[in-house]
Amino acid sequence: MSVFAAKPGLHHSVSDWQSNNRHLSATAEHERRVSNEIRQVGRTVRNETTSKTILDESATCRRLSNRIWDVAQWKDALEICAQEVDKEMEALTLSKEQTEQALAATGVPLEVSGECLTLREGRRGYELVGDPVEEQLKKEVELIEKVQQTLQQHIDKAFEQLCILQEARHQLTADLQNKVDTLNIDMECLSLTVKSPQISLKTNPARIPTGSITPQEWVQFSQYNVVRAQEAVQVSQQIREDMSLTRAQLQNDLETQRGATDFAFRKRTHHEEQARHELEWQLKNTEEEITELECDIRGLNDDLQVKTNSLKLAHTRLENRTNRPGMDLCRDEVQHGLVEEVNQLEMTIKALKQKLSEAQHSLQKLQLHHARMSKDLSRKQEALSLEQRSLNARSRLVPAAYTVRSPVTHVPLTNSSGRHNLQLLAQLR
Repeated sequence: MSVFAAKPGLHHSVSDWQSNNRHLSATAEHERRVSNEIRQVGRTVRNETTSKTILDESATCRRLSNRIWDVAQWKDALEICAQEVDKEMEALTLSKEQTEQALAATGVPLEVSGECLTLREGRRGYELVGDPVEEQLKKEVELIEKVQQTLQQHIDKAFEQLCILQEARHQLTADLQNKVDTLNIDMECLSLTVKSPQISLKTNPARIPTGSITPQEWVQFSQYNVVRAQEAVQVSQQIREDMSLTRAQLQNDLETQRGATDFAFRKRTHHEEQARHELEWQLKNTEEEITELECDIRGLNDDLQVKTNSLKLAHTRLENRTNRPGMDLCRDEVQHGLVEEVNQLEMTIKALKQKLSEAQHSLQKLQLHHARMSKDLSRKQEALSLEQRSLNARSRLVPAAYTVRSPVTHVPLTNSSGRHNLQLLAQLR
């Protein structure tokens, strides 16, 4: 009988072998039980997470829909407000241009009033008088300058308000553009699904973006933009109403003053014409009186010459009678008559000379006064000519000239992107 050689190595006993078999079986059963439990838990987790994911996705879609609705509502509110601002800017621009036309129209009345004042300064002598016409013209100039100042203030105020409206419009446009971009982003997010090809994992997607705000701040920002724009529109409407009322009131004031000035002109012209007619009548009568006085002076001269000759005759007779001889040189009645005649002639000549001197002095005064009246008449005619030139200049004034309205070409307002009339929303419609 042959002997086999034992294989080198550790030999286990039967009990060890049995123990190992039991251990393997027990381990297998344990691992299967653990695996089964894991599988059950995994299935439960799968079911729960699937449901939770579906619910979360549904809730997210609902929240996105609600958010889209909120943003759309504010977008519509901003759009309506922006349209109101656009309309108000157009209306304010038109009112401002009408006021500018009114201001430009006051240039002619001011020029005419200044021209009238300058023309009337050309009067001379006693015709250069501070009359009611000059007073009314100065009032007219002061009123026109005040009107120009008031209109310019309204124009400046309207320009400032246009700048405010433009700024409010810019804020609305920027906010509206943000709303449109937000709608695009949220609507794109709402359209994404797990099968969308553009989905992917991102780095730290749950981070809080820099500059993010709370929903309350978001609402307050849009509310502030809308309220600010509405307040600017209300202020602009008040400015337009004030400008319209001011233009009407100033027009009435100018028309009233123009009527008062024209009335003063007509009244003054009438008085000057009366004075001219009176002076012409006085000149005519003075000329007639001068003619008669000159005739009387010639008569006085002739009569004085006659009386002088008579005096010479009486003197000669008296002188000749002194040559009578002897007792014939007596103071007879002839002598007494000649002496009385000489005395009477001397008194007559003296009286004639006095009247002649008075007549010549009166004639000189009449001639001097006639010259003064002629000069004054010339100045009156010159003053009337200046008044007529002033009236002709005032004929250039057209009542309510500055209220004429002309069509205004309006350039559509644009935002920073170059769009106008809210065309930035066209892509959603």
